[in-house]
Amino acid sequence: MSTSAPTDRVRVLAAPGLTDRRVEITGPPERRMAVHALTSGAQVWVADFADATAPTWDNVIDGQLTLLDAVERRLDSTTPEGTASRLGDQIATIVVRPRGWHLLEEHLEFDGRPVPASLVDFGLYFFHCAQRRIDAGQGPYFYLPKLENRYEARLWNDVFVLAQELLGIPRGTVRATVLIETLTAAFEMDEILYELREHGSGLNAGRWDYLFSLIKTFGHRTDFLLPDRAKVTMTASFLRAYTELLVRTCHKRGAHAIGGMAAQVPSRDAAAHEAAAATVRGDKEREAEDGFDGSWVAHPGLVPVCRTAFDGVLGDRPHQIERTRDEVEVGAADLLSVRRISGPPTREGVRTNIAVALRYFDAWLRGSGAVALYGLMEDAATAEIARVQIWQWLRHRVIDHETVRRLLDDEAAALGAEYPWARVEEVRSLFERTAMARELPPFFTPDAYSRHLVRRAEARS
Repeated sequence: MSTSAPTDRVRVLAAPGLTDRRVEITGPPERRMAVHALTSGAQVWVADFADATAPTWDNVIDGQLTLLDAVERRLDSTTPEGTASRLGDQIATIVVRPRGWHLLEEHLEFDGRPVPASLVDFGLYFFHCAQRRIDAGQGPYFYLPKLENRYEARLWNDVFVLAQELLGIPRGTVRATVLIETLTAAFEMDEILYELREHGSGLNAGRWDYLFSLIKTFGHRTDFLLPDRAKVTMTASFLRAYTELLVRTCHKRGAHAIGGMAAQVPSRDAAAHEAAAATVRGDKEREAEDGFDGSWVAHPGLVPVCRTAFDGVLGDRPHQIERTRDEVEVGAADLLSVRRISGPPTREGVRTNIAVALRYFDAWLRGSGAVALYGLMEDAATAEIARVQIWQWLRHRVIDHETVRRLLDDEAAALGAEYPWARVEEVRSLFERTAMARELPPFFTPDAYSRHLVRRAEARS
């Protein structure tokens, strides 16, 4: 892609603890899950305040306390059955994923206005843990979600520069990996790395949010009509273009290219477990062969599968940044070549999206942002793609409102029968507002957060 910035002068240098990133495990900064992630054998733990955390005030603050305890190496966890887990000598490098720029933290105000949630998550961790991470031989590292363009990367870079100045920390100590999970950001990968300069570390490819962004951007056009999301795999031509461009861009700048999420949850059923492992193995082998330097998993049980796939390509090398993929040529038309897979959904695809969205919404409203559903560990990105697909299919009349309402009735009833404590009416209302309205809300989270998760001062008095 072209760029107006002098990006040829920018090259990323690896940071301590971020040289080998072949397996990164992600999850909410919840105490028990943090212990398992840090001791899973993964090189990196992504402590996710964004998609994997329902942003109740308790979750936000408990997450920061969990991070502080992890940094101080005093984190432990005990199950109700009495099984204790503690940190060993070797733990994963901590990388914090703050919430996106589109969200506010309504429990904190500055000049009478709510503070951007991104700055709350970043600032609390940076203030309490940056020097501690430096003293431990690493540094304060971050994943930046939902960026739309280079200007948002520039804003983050300004934040990093100021924060380091205020705490007397050398410039360039902060490192950030950007999730390229919006369509517009895919056109500005080079520029995003340029804007971050010495604070850059790499780019990451995420499927569900990328498809979510595609629908938000071109959902009004029939030639961008997506079929059932299960049919839109990373082998689709427009997704191949996106991932190959990401690897080429990163390696040209000396940055890590990190692959997408394996969300499978290992099963106690041997056949189901092997089927899930085979799917993950195939995806990770493809990523490693394409030039990625590492990838994400959601469950500790998948760490060995991912590591084996990357070991097969990397061997003893920490990465394959030297593989610059100069043969890759990707243009705008390649990134937008959706028509080859464009098509209507199946009835089962419609039902699955409704079922997943309702169940995730219910868990999120009750404070859980990472939820095991139908053998997968789901987060907010899954709910987003599920509900915007329903909106797109309604928009183009490939399904009708009557069919959706009938399936919504069925799945709402099933949710209530399976979980008597479910907040069925609130969940149903949230689905109708975000998936069935004439105009598509950009995210479900801001409205749902303000309505349901904020502790109002008057309610506490």
